[in-house]
Parts: sequence; structure tokens; C-alpha cells
Amino acid sequence: MNRRLTGIAATAAVLALGAAACSSSKSSDVGSKSGGAAGKSAASATSAADLGGMDALVAAAKKEGALNVIALPKTWANYGAIMDAFTAKYGIKVNDANPDGSSQDELNAIKQQKGKGSAPDVVDVGQAAATSGAADGLFAPYQVATWSQIADAQKDAKGLWYNDYGGYIAIGYDADKVKTPPTTLKSLDDPAYKSQVALNGDPTKANAALSGVIAASLANGGSLDNVQPGIDFFGKLKADGVFVPVAATQATIQNGTTPITIDWDYLQASAAKDLKAKGVNWKVVVPADGLFGGFYNQAVSASAPHPAAARLWEEFLYSADGQNLWLKGQARPAELPALQTAGTADAAALAALPAFTGTPQFATQDQMSAASKLAVAGWAKATG
Repeated sequence: MNRRLTGIAATAAVLALGAAACSSSKSSDVGSKSGGAAGKSAASATSAADLGGMDALVAAAKKEGALNVIALPKTWANYGAIMDAFTAKYGIKVNDANPDGSSQDELNAIKQQKGKGSAPDVVDVGQAAATSGAADGLFAPYQVATWSQIADAQKDAKGLWYNDYGGYIAIGYDADKVKTPPTTLKSLDDPAYKSQVALNGDPTKANAALSGVIAASLANGGSLDNVQPGIDFFGKLKADGVFVPVAATQATIQNGTTPITIDWDYLQASAAKDLKAKGVNWKVVVPADGLFGGFYNQAVSASAPHPAAARLWEEFLYSADGQNLWLKGQARPAELPALQTAGTADAAALAALPAFTGTPQFATQDQMSAASKLAVAGWAKATG
């Protein structure tokens, strides 16, 4: 439950509809020379057709033999099962570096490891990181076969990034330790919760944590254009001894350090399953007073050491199989409306999505950037 940098962009209609219904390569330039029947190199392919179709892409990716991902915890949105399924289907080893890293760590790795066989091939980042990474030339344009099934508002027109999965900010709590179940974000401002409330990371660096602050702002008279009330809210919780400045993880939950966490609903729900096996009675509620949602994004590194495998990974993620694996992780995949229309969405997984009431709010890229800047400027001062 610990990663990501700033930002999200999506439309409320799309997500509400969806909710309803590193072993390294031997050479740093190994991928740049791989190509397909169409004669184009994998590194410059903007679609599978550029390499001669899916069969040629699969062949080129298998020849590379590896895929480098980064900052993908196995318990995050069912990524453990997704990586295993990709390897089982194509025989390509997936190397996952820095599983608990942030979106900024991912961008830094692309820059710092450029030219090395261990560099990331693909990233999964918050919207601000997706936007800044594209502006910095870190990503290669690529459009998956199901490109038309991703809403226009959820992708870069050139294919530099595209939404993958999303959800809503939720409150998780240990029902055996928290005697008064929290139902709203405002209800956390209570001495009964002293030394119990935590975020998933630092909102100046972690997308999930920043989103928690934005949700708190909505619950306290703020707006997507003014998240200062959210920062002030956590400042008050810190002053009252309620807020714990510790990045919440399943380990901190188990040892009692963070019995109440604010995080994405799919991470809370996934944690509930894992924690139950460890004797923790974890409950999840999506607060109606701060109903905030968002998506993360996929992008292919422009300097990927395994460019064919990188593109095949995206094709797998945006196939019905990949989308349903995210859904089974209780995250809402970007193509869920299309899956529902086609009747290919996993019915059991769809029914298991965390419930919510009200109309969710979504931030634009500009709003997320402004929120991030405000957090960077004032978070440390507000929370010590």
C-alpha cells in the first residue's frame, strides 16, 4: 500500500459507469535492434501493426526475453497475478525493481538508468508524473489494439500515456482496535482516534497521499481548486495527536502503528483480504463527504532496453484478460465500460467492487498540479 507521485485525470461519467455495472538484458541496446516483419524497429513502433502485427510483436518480445517494470507491489491492484499471468502466457521474465517506489522514483529511474539493461521498460504513474514525463520526452508513443476503447479524456492523443485503472479514496480501519468506526473524513477529527490515522505516504511525493488530502479538502469546505482546507485538516489532526506521520503499509497495520488509513479503495479492499489471513479484521468505507476518484497511467519508456516486451506488456494489460485481472484486484479498469458492453467483464469481480454513494469528483491535470505545488509549499509546515 505504498507508492506513487502526484495527480489524476479522468471523467466522472467514465468511472461512475465502470463502478456501476529485473534480470537485465546483456546489452543496453538489445531492444533497439529488435524488430518485426514490417521492418520497423520495436523502439520506434507506435502500434503492433508497425512490427507486422501481434504475432511479430510476440516473437520480438520473446527474443528479448525480459521485461523491466518498477514500483509495482504484488498486492497493488492485483499486480502479482498480472505479472505471473504475463510470464505464463509469453515465457517472458518480469523484473520488478523498487516495488514500494513512487511515481517520481519511476521517472528518476528512466533518467538515471538510461542506456542500462536494468532501466525501466514501462511505468505506472499518477497523472502529474505522466504529464511531466511526456513533456520531458521520457515516453514513447504507443497505441494498443484496444485504443478506441479508452475514452479520449483518459489518454494522451499521441499515445504517450493512457489511464489504466482507478478507484476512490477510502478509509480503512482495524475493527478490533478502533471501537468507534469512522464513517466520514470529518469524523476522524476526534480525540478517540488519537495516534491512529495515517496516509499512504507523503502527499508531496505520493499520489495516493495527495489524493487523500484532496478528499479531506472536499470534506472540509474546500474544492478541487483549493485544497488548503485539506492540508489544514491534517495539520489540526497532527496538532491534536490524531494524525500519525507514518507511511501506512500492511506491516504498520499489523503492528498497530496505523489502525486507520486513508488510501484508494481497491488497496484497502485488497489489504482486507491479506490482513484477514493474519488475524486483522480490516474494514473499508468510502466516505461520502470527500468522494474523490482518480486513475493511474501506463507509459512506455522512450529508452526501454526491451522495447518489444514493453509494448507487448501494454497489449496484455489492455486485453480483456489484463483488464479483468485489474478488476479482480478490485480496481476499476479504464476499459470497464467497453467490457460491460461486450459482456466480457468478470461478473463476480464487478460485484465485489467497494460500494459508494454520491457523485465522485475528479481533478483535472491543472488542478492536480496546483494541489501538488500547494502541498509541497505547505505540508511540512502544517504537519511538522
